[in-house]
Amino acid sequence: MTDHRPTEFQRARSAEQREVRKRAILDAATQLAAEMPVSDISLRELSRRVGLSKTNVVRYFETREAVFFELLNRNLARWIEELPAELAPADASGGPLPPQALMEALARSLARRTLLCDLFSSLGPELERNISAESVRDFKLAHIRLLGDLADLLRHHLPGLTPEAAVELVSLTVVCTAGLWPFAHPSPAVAEAQRDPGLAHTRVDFAERLGRTLHVAVTGLLTLG
Repeated sequence: MTDHRPTEFQRARSAEQREVRKRAILDAATQLAAEMPVSDISLRELSRRVGLSKTNVVRYFETREAVFFELLNRNLARWIEELPAELAPADASGGPLPPQALMEALARSLARRTLLCDLFSSLGPELERNISAESVRDFKLAHIRLLGDLADLLRHHLPGLTPEAAVELVSLTVVCTAGLWPFAHPSPAVAEAQRDPGLAHTRVDFAERLGRTLHVAVTGLLTLG
C-alpha cells in the first residue's frame, strides 16, 4: 500500500533544498494525478499530500496550475529523452521505419504516458488560467524549446520533412492528443452507454486513432514539402 502520509520539511535555505521541495511537490502532484482527474486536484489537497501549508507551497509554485505546467514540461522532456529507443526499427535491417509505422510507434509511445496525455488535454481549457503572464511566458518558452527538440527528432527519422513541416507535425501531435484523449477515456456513464452495439463505433482507441491521424498528417506534409 502506498504511504500518503505528509512529509515534514524544514524551511529550505539553499537552491538545492528548494529543488528538493519542488521535487516533492511535483511527486505529490504525480501521485494525485494517478488517483483523480487533474481538474479535481486542488492546491489544498496538494498541500496536504506533500505536508506543507498552502502558503509554503506557493513559495515554490504560485498556483496549482503552475505546478502542472512544470510537471508537463518535465514529463515531456523525459518522453523526448526516451523516445529514440521506442522509434528504433523493430527488425534487424537497421533501416528507418516507414512513415506509417513511425507514426503508429509514436502514438503507442504517447499512449503509455497517461500523465503526459492528461496534461496535454488539460492545457488549453484549464491550466492556462489563474496564473501570471510571467509564469506562462516561462512555461511556454521552455515548452517551445522541448517541442523543437521533438521536431528535430522526427526530422531525423523523416528526413523528407522540412523544418517547418516537422514543427507543424509536432503541433498536430499535441493538438490531436489533447482532443482524442478525453474521448478515449470517457466518464463511467458514457463508457457504459457505449457498450450498446449501436454506439460501438463511438468508442475511441487512443493509440490506433492517433496513429492513423498522424499518418494522414505526415503523408500530407511530405507531399506538400
